[in-house]
Amino acid sequence: MSENVMKMFRLDGRVAMVTGGAQNLGLDMAAALGEAGAELVITSREMEKAEQKAKELAQGLSVRVLPLGLDVTSEASVDAAFDKVESFYGRLDILVNNAGGGRGKERFEERPKADWDHILATNLTGTFLCSRRAMRIMLRRRSGCIINIASMSGMIGRDRRVYEGSDMVPNSVDYSSAKAGVIGFTRDLAAYAGPHGIRVNAISPGGFERGQPAEFIKRYNASTMLGRMGRDGRDIKGAVVYLASEAAAYVTGHNLVVDGGFSVW
Repeated sequence: MSENVMKMFRLDGRVAMVTGGAQNLGLDMAAALGEAGAELVITSREMEKAEQKAKELAQGLSVRVLPLGLDVTSEASVDAAFDKVESFYGRLDILVNNAGGGRGKERFEERPKADWDHILATNLTGTFLCSRRAMRIMLRRRSGCIINIASMSGMIGRDRRVYEGSDMVPNSVDYSSAKAGVIGFTRDLAAYAGPHGIRVNAISPGGFERGQPAEFIKRYNASTMLGRMGRDGRDIKGAVVYLASEAAAYVTGHNLVVDGGFSVW
C-alpha cells in the first residue's frame, strides 16, 4: 500500500542533533527538524548561546531541546557531548554536521599553516569525530541518518572578482579543500554505513544574504541562475528535512546542492 507522502516527511519520535545549531544555517536547520516533529540537540562553542537558542526553540516549537557546549575539533569534547545526548534521550536518529567556518585574511601564498590546520580540523576532522561517535549510537538500532554540511566551494573554483571593492574575506583554498573532503567523506561513509541501515548524505549550500555590501550582492546575484542569494529562515530548511526523513529513505551518498544554480552556470 502506498504511503502518504506528507507523513513521510514527519520526524515525530526522532532525536536530531545539529552541531553549530545556535546560529545562521544551523539554527534554521534545527528549527526545521523541530517543526517536522523531532526533538533536538543544538551545540555551540559558547554554552550560553546554545542555552539561549535552545530556550527559544523549545518555546516556539513545543519540543525538547538539549543545549550543549561543543568543540568539534576536540575528541574529548565530542565524546562528552554525545555521552550527554545518550544520557538525556537514550538515542540519536539524525546528526547534522554543521559546525565549521573559515579563518584568516591572508593571500594563499602568505597563509600560515596554522590556519590551514584550523580550517581542516574544524570542517573535516570535526565531521569525522562527530560522525564516528554518532555511528556507535546508531549501529545499536541499525538505523539513522547523518547529514554533512559541505559547500559549493568544495565543488568548484571560485571567482574572486566578486569580492573586489569590498572588505569581505575572499573564499580560501583551505576552506574549499576541507569542504571537498566532506563531500568525499560523505560518499564513502555512506558505502560503509549502508549495510548497517544508516544513510549518509551532504548538503552543499551557496551564499546566503546577510547584509553583505550591495556591490558584492549584485555581482553574486548576476552569477546565479535564480538571480539572488539564499534566504535565511527558508532556503535550507526543506533540504535538511527531506534528507532526514523517510521521504529520502532510498537516498544515500548524495550531495544535495542548494545554491540557486551558481555552481552549474
